[in-house]
Order: sequence, then structure tokens, then C-alpha cells
Amino acid sequence: MVGPRLSTRLRFGAAALLVAVGAAASLAVAPDLPARMVTTWNAAGEPTGTLSKTAGTWLVPGLAAGLLGLFALLPRIDPLRRNVAAFRIHYDRFVVVFTAFLVAVHLAVLAVNLGYAVDVTTLAVAGGAALCYYLGTLLPHVKPNRFVGIRTPWTLGDDAVWDRTHALGARLFKLSAATAVVGLLVGEYAVYFLVGPALATAVLTVAYSYVLYARRGDDGSDGDPATRTAK
Repeated sequence: MVGPRLSTRLRFGAAALLVAVGAAASLAVAPDLPARMVTTWNAAGEPTGTLSKTAGTWLVPGLAAGLLGLFALLPRIDPLRRNVAAFRIHYDRFVVVFTAFLVAVHLAVLAVNLGYAVDVTTLAVAGGAALCYYLGTLLPHVKPNRFVGIRTPWTLGDDAVWDRTHALGARLFKLSAATAVVGLLVGEYAVYFLVGPALATAVLTVAYSYVLYARRGDDGSDGDPATRTAK
């Protein structure tokens, strides 16, 4: 039976392999890329910005590698790392999904600059929908910690507020993912069907955590430090 530490290494190894694929693709096609690479598009899929070949070729692989290192470090330095261990498998899977998203977009950018007809905006929206959905599956498992989840002063101040806020966030992020998928059917407005609900989810969960914390007095728990969950 594979132990937890080995399983984490295997999942991070899979993410590292994805980064290596992105880097290898950059190295392989670099001679054929234009001096200025298109790297940003608007909601309608029209090019809006460029980078030099060097930056366009290596920015995302470098960013993905740096983030992967950060993701590996955070559970080790979190003062509540025992809590992180409780949802580590879900955390690791998110790292793999997030890395796959970055590499997929990078490969699409390379393809466009090689002359292939790839709709990067649609790919990014579809990938963003997948990320939102996975966040929705991750959040119910997240225990109080300093780096992962909906960390507001109010969720960090009470375990019950943390749990209820994350339950709501899970539902809203899954709804955001579904909305983004619907948005793929409306062409140039698709990106707004992703960004709008995701931003609304962020705002609503923060506000909800505050309201829950403020209402704790309704059950007699507010105002007494002894009733607060120690972190």
C-alpha cells in the first residue's frame, strides 16, 4: 500500500512532468516562433498583446515551476500543517489540475504562434471552468490553515464559520463552473460567464463569513472568548 508521503511525491511528480512537457515543447519549437509572440487576447478572441520570443516561450514554464515549488513548500511551513495533512490528497490533486491548466494554455499559445488555428480564449474559459469545479470539490475538505481556502478573519476565528463558509463556497464555485460551460455557447461573451460568477463567489463568501461570525451572538456564543475555537 502506498503511504501518504509517497502518494504526495507521485502527484507532485505528475505535476512536475507536466511542467517538463511545457518546457520541452518550448525548446522544440523555439526556432520556428516569431520574434514577437501573441500572448494575450480579448473576450472576442482578438490578439491584444505580445511578448518577445524569449519571454513568450519561457514565462509560463518558469511560472509553473515556481508555483509548483511554492505549492510543495506551503504545507511544510503552515503552523497548522496537521490540518493540511487531513486534506492533503485533495490539495495535491488541485496542484496537478492547476498545473495542467497552465501548461495547456501555454501549449495553445505556442500553437497559435506557429500558425495553427487554436481558440486560446475558449480553451482558457473551459480550463477555468474545470478549475472552478475542482475548487468546489476541494473546499468541503479543507480544514483551518494559513494558506488554503477562504481565509478571512472570521473563518479563521471560528471553526463553525470556516466550515459553513467553505460549504457555501463549494456550491458557488461549482455553479460558477456550470455557468462558464454555458458561456461557451455564447461566443465572445464566454469569458464574462467565468469571471463574473467567480468574482461574485469571492465577494459573497467573504461577506457570508462576516455575517455568520457577527450572528454568533444569536445562539449565545458571541462575546465570550472561551467559546471561540483556538487556532
